[in-house]
Amino acid sequence: MTRIFTTDLPAHVGEQVSLAGWLQSLRRMGGITFLVLRDGWGTAQAVIETEDSLQPLTAANALPESLIRVTGTVQANAAAPNGCELHHIAIEVCVPISEAAPIPLGKRTITAGQNTILDHAMIANRHVSRRATLRLSAGIMEGFRASLRERDFTEVQTPKIVAAATEGGANVFALDYFGRTAYLAQSPQFYKQMMVGIFERVFEVGPVFRAEPHDTTRHINEYVSLDVEMGFIEDHHTVMAVLRAVLHGIMATLQRSYAADLAVLELALPAVPTEIPSIHFAEAQTLIWRETGQDVRSEPDLAPADERWLGAWAQRTFGSDFLFVTGYPMRKRPFYTHPDPARPAFSNSFDLLFRGVELVTGGQRLHRYGDYLAALEHAGLAIEPFAPYLETFRYGMPSHGGFAIGLERLVMQLTGVSSIKLATTFPRDLHRLTP
Repeated sequence: MTRIFTTDLPAHVGEQVSLAGWLQSLRRMGGITFLVLRDGWGTAQAVIETEDSLQPLTAANALPESLIRVTGTVQANAAAPNGCELHHIAIEVCVPISEAAPIPLGKRTITAGQNTILDHAMIANRHVSRRATLRLSAGIMEGFRASLRERDFTEVQTPKIVAAATEGGANVFALDYFGRTAYLAQSPQFYKQMMVGIFERVFEVGPVFRAEPHDTTRHINEYVSLDVEMGFIEDHHTVMAVLRAVLHGIMATLQRSYAADLAVLELALPAVPTEIPSIHFAEAQTLIWRETGQDVRSEPDLAPADERWLGAWAQRTFGSDFLFVTGYPMRKRPFYTHPDPARPAFSNSFDLLFRGVELVTGGQRLHRYGDYLAALEHAGLAIEPFAPYLETFRYGMPSHGGFAIGLERLVMQLTGVSSIKLATTFPRDLHRLTP
């Protein structure tokens, strides 16, 4: 009999079907045993009414996580997963497992601590809640791509081994490249700008690497960056409008195609306002000072506590989970950032805060060759390592800008997990290189 998936069961009520997957749990209630089978799409319940039906599991000493095939008749039951269950079943044990898994997967929630979950991620990620969290990552990437393709963006792939650090040499992983020093890319920034000269509108979904010695709930050293770059913009507000549309598209994709995963996690998606509220960096600092008494006006960046305060303020004031902070000081932005023509000490850049945490950084870039030479000199950076990048601007580039969304940070904020490491399949941090 041809195998079907657990999510297909509602279409086969009254029919005999075959499922294959992992034995998630067995639960005895009087003379009846309930078996839960898990496959790559969900779970299904089978009702075992006789000891003879249970015998294949008993004979094989098959514990949870054994691979089994279950054949039976589908009957409607609103209390069962997918609203139906299997009766009159036959069980085949394909791969018996006689050792208890390091993390029990049959309960509604994982009770193990974070380190145990991460140490045994290859097993813990099988849990329905972990799978739902990770599947939302897939949905975010799907919605990101679809939103940009609708707007005539071309997907590109750029090198992850590079000759020069994107931001001047800080926070990079160096490696030996056939006797020369190379680096793991901090971002695709230089290359996505180059690609604007080819396609005008580009995006990339790929890993980036940051050698930042942070041991916090919001940092990891390898993560997935959702990058966008586009030409012929007016200024950073053009980029912000595209970002807003992309976020709206991501949420619509999750609502439409990942409702089952949202239900497992009991999540309600945030509304993306038609116009996301915005505040200038200098005004944000003044607001924090006036409202809290903490004078942060001389700081070149927002501390995490400031971001949390602004997130709460945006929720109180606008009812929004999102807040743009624009105009960060030039001294805190990379050398390729375009200054604000009216206030040259500030930049045409922005961060997007989502529930009080920085989610996106973006802005307008320089696009004239002479401006790049001056910016590198001002930053004290040599021209030679950036020669291929600079050639792009010697031969005509439009005004352009872009942004980057941290995938795992978005998942963390959406799901409310306590650490970004729990929004990552196999996280890499200061201490962890396995699994």
